[in-house]
Amino acid sequence: MAIKINFQHPRDQIVTIIDRIYKRGMTTTSGGNISIIDDQGDIWVTPSAVDKGSLRASDIICVKSNGEIIGKHKPSSEFPFHKAIYEARPDIRSVIHAHPPALVSFSIVRQIPNTNIISQAKHICGPIGYAKYKVPGSNELGEVIAEEFKKGFKAIIMENHGTVLGGSDLTDAYERFEALEFCAKTILYGSQIGTPKYLSDEQIENFETQAKGVLPEMEETEHPSDELEKRLEICKIVQRSCQQGLMIGSYGTVSMRWKDNDFIITPTGVDRWDLEIEDIVQIKDGKREKGKVPSRATWIHQEIYKRNPKVNSIIMTQSPYLMAFGVTQEYLDVRTIPESWIFLQDIHTVKYGNHFRKNNNSEIVENCDTALIIENDSVIITGDKLLQTFDYLEVAEFSAKSIVLGHSLGKMVPINDDQVEELREKFLA
Repeated sequence: MAIKINFQHPRDQIVTIIDRIYKRGMTTTSGGNISIIDDQGDIWVTPSAVDKGSLRASDIICVKSNGEIIGKHKPSSEFPFHKAIYEARPDIRSVIHAHPPALVSFSIVRQIPNTNIISQAKHICGPIGYAKYKVPGSNELGEVIAEEFKKGFKAIIMENHGTVLGGSDLTDAYERFEALEFCAKTILYGSQIGTPKYLSDEQIENFETQAKGVLPEMEETEHPSDELEKRLEICKIVQRSCQQGLMIGSYGTVSMRWKDNDFIITPTGVDRWDLEIEDIVQIKDGKREKGKVPSRATWIHQEIYKRNPKVNSIIMTQSPYLMAFGVTQEYLDVRTIPESWIFLQDIHTVKYGNHFRKNNNSEIVENCDTALIIENDSVIITGDKLLQTFDYLEVAEFSAKSIVLGHSLGKMVPINDDQVEELREKFLA
């Protein structure tokens, strides 16, 4: 059984997260640093000049509260600002600094990404601070960053440098880091095909208000072998989605029909990277598994299963290229290559707010043929087998990426109507 990250030793936590950041292309071999302060006031930090792609627990440095350094390397050259943050904000217990490309783009044009681009991001990231440029590794840099944290910020854009984020623990800091980079990507990709549109604070608050409340609890829950198999399948797909950048740790819902209209679904408030089979929530006869809180999107999944008997699995997520279309209201024409059209055909878009529970999700349920985009919120992919549904998600994201990247080359020339009819006759007849 996997050990959730916050129950690991600080050394192991740091190695897990820096490996995740490096493999996701959000830092370089030499760039970025992570630290954790423990209950004794000792700071565990990544070393200086050690390959981030092969970092081991034994490489992590401990700087004791009395200044003593324990470890075989020097602590990160940016240690001064980590220390300054902890001194300024006792509630911060972990810090991440890195140079993810999208956020660096904002830092070099000296802008702050607007997290109102996606409904959940504002609450995950909080308000974003801005630190003026100072020499890396200097005490002056530590001072300007600490001043921003003193203002209450937990996420800061560093001018011509990158970003630094804090959290109540390392999972909290990473979720904030990942969500902020996702917002930056979505804005950048959206700007290549149109004009990104942002949600008002009122729209976001309305979403948060309506999303409260859960199904009643069932008294007893059985877990036969077929249900356990589906739980494991969901966990594997969620992890794969996170690894491939199709889902972030703070957002993404996956479900599978179990029997009739009963299904199992991912929980709310559990980091997707650390998801385990016991976290999955069973929904039976309109009730939830005792002691667990299912995804806030459970209502949508429930209605889709009730009204679409051929749908046996659902993925609801935020992937950056698909959401570029979701935040610009530009039409995503998937007639790029034959496979894209055969799998997806047409991707409908619905207005933000139609996914609120009070609207009974009618427009969403009626238009959930394979893929559907909810403006400024998410993409819903449906299918039979879960692996098939995941494949549809990959194809949809790849199609969106091809269009976004190709936009600078010229106008897209889609497969024409005659070619579409040939595909329809050969593959869909």
